[in-house]
Amino acid sequence: MRHRLETGITLVEILIGLALFGILMAMGVPSFSRWIQSSQIRNSAEAIQNGLTLARAEAVRRNTNVRFQLVSSVTNACALSDAGRNWIISLNDPTGSCDSAPSDSVAPRIIQTRSSGEGSPNAVINANGIFLITFNGTGQSNTAASIDITNPSGGNCSANEMRCLRVTVSTGGQIRMCDPARANTDPQGC
Repeated sequence: MRHRLETGITLVEILIGLALFGILMAMGVPSFSRWIQSSQIRNSAEAIQNGLTLARAEAVRRNTNVRFQLVSSVTNACALSDAGRNWIISLNDPTGSCDSAPSDSVAPRIIQTRSSGEGSPNAVINANGIFLITFNGTGQSNTAASIDITNPSGGNCSANEMRCLRVTVSTGGQIRMCDPARANTDPQGC
């Protein structure tokens, strides 16, 4: 009698594999969701830090005052706001003309803009009452600022859930991103 070798996968093996895959996915979805929310916080914090650094560099390069402003939107209906999730770097006040093209000669003489829709739609900004930071020709800031970036839709700011971040600006012009949940003795802490 000759036996024939059978190859392939049975329906039972496929169902067991799908069940195991489903269980692993169910265990990983909450962690993945927190990671996505934390990524949006990080994207927004890095964008603000990069915008502040660009404003400072442009002020030094042009040897004139350059403004970093948090705004409510990047349309003509924009207004300065300490909770604005968008920002504009310009030489003049952009209120009411935030959708103007970048220009060195046409008011408000915008250098660069960023919309919150660029990688961080759920991030929430709290600049603690400050919506305008001006850098002078030597790179110094007119005010010290602390900008908190959170994401309430993702949970609480803690080491176990999400890592919320803070961007600080000193009057000397130093720009730094830090984690307010860490101790201030930690190099990454605030």
